[in-house]
Amino acid sequence: MEKQRWNPGALLAPVPAVLVSCGTMEQPNVLTVAWTGIVCSQPATTYISLRPERYSYPIIQESGEFVINLTTREMVKAVDFCGVRSGRDTDKFAHCGLTPEAAEPLQCPAIGESPVQLLCKVTQVLPLGSHDMFLARIVGVQVAPALLDRQGKLHLDRANLLAYAHGEYFALGEKLGSFGYSVRKKPVGKRRRGPRPNR
Repeated sequence: MEKQRWNPGALLAPVPAVLVSCGTMEQPNVLTVAWTGIVCSQPATTYISLRPERYSYPIIQESGEFVINLTTREMVKAVDFCGVRSGRDTDKFAHCGLTPEAAEPLQCPAIGESPVQLLCKVTQVLPLGSHDMFLARIVGVQVAPALLDRQGKLHLDRANLLAYAHGEYFALGEKLGSFGYSVRKKPVGKRRRGPRPNR
């Protein structure tokens, strides 16, 4: 199928729609970020990319820490609000009914309503153009007990996580497979013997 050729653009989708919390427990702040992801597994390293004019930019730059809070279907209105309103003139935690939650060893809060939180310490800031990238080491992960089974295995499908694609929010849908399923061997069972031919 022949494709149209467009100018370069940030059209990678879907991406996470996360709430990034920063500041302190006494003065918490939160903003919505879609430019985030994992850049290394050992050591666990992530990033967020922010415009320097964002209210949260100097807070994170000075403190060197933030929390990436995964979001759910139930949080979608807060996710949108925190992306279009500034902490300069709005207490977004209070407006959205979000709960500041301790995120030790960090001084900044996590968001109590988030089922999974990545606790991050900045290691490097890279100016890229419209955005600066905050590379960060993940120093801890906090997980809601409701996502764990009796053996302690994580079930993210229980969280109803959000995704963002080209200006729209989506809830993750039907599970189609799991990592490595395309090459996994089927268990070998006992062969069923059919009726023996008459001789």
